[in-house]
Amino acid sequence: MSKSVLIIATNHGTINNDKDRPTGVWLSEAAEPYQIFQGAGLKVDIASPKGGEVPIDPASLSNGQDDEKFNDVIRLLQNTQSLKDVVYEGYDAIFFAGGHGAMYDFPGNPEIQNITAFFKDDGRTIGAVCHGPAAFADLKTKDGSYVVDGVKITGFTNTEEQSMNLMDDMPFALQTKLESHGAGFVVGGEMESNVVKDRNFVTGQNPASAADAAQAIVNQLT
Repeated sequence: MSKSVLIIATNHGTINNDKDRPTGVWLSEAAEPYQIFQGAGLKVDIASPKGGEVPIDPASLSNGQDDEKFNDVIRLLQNTQSLKDVVYEGYDAIFFAGGHGAMYDFPGNPEIQNITAFFKDDGRTIGAVCHGPAAFADLKTKDGSYVVDGVKITGFTNTEEQSMNLMDDMPFALQTKLESHGAGFVVGGEMESNVVKDRNFVTGQNPASAADAAQAIVNQLT
């Protein structure tokens, strides 16, 4: 029986609830992993905190052939499962796609907290890329420790956020928050692929890391 992966993407479509500042999932951070997982023979589903449409950050669209190769995933993002309806115990891995929207609706989401804590305690693979590790913010396991305490991970760095002039617009600085929870945050080159594997965690730093992080998860599952 083939292994299965649940990709989780954001429903949040604006920066600071300003409709003139659209955001959402960074398309390649959901689409590249989806296609890599499928290509490796894994079963893949996409879910979101509320279900329904996952907004795509317009900045992640090239409006050309690059987008066309992701048409299958773009269609799936228009109508995703709600996390509360997902039987997450049936998956071998979860993967939190990035995009600035994740900074708003991943932290504190009860379903995300339950799923991640279960996967950590059960030793199942937990993947995330770019802003996807926002899912780990303030998240604790049942013993009261932070889920990333003592774990080496990566994600969108403070330097990268500052380079985009969005640090002041975010609810928190992702790197700083995870470091405050005891994570060993590993910083790679700015906007260059950097994947960190530690126990059952596989994390990628930025959009350039999405495909490599997905392949690392495939290698771990197969």
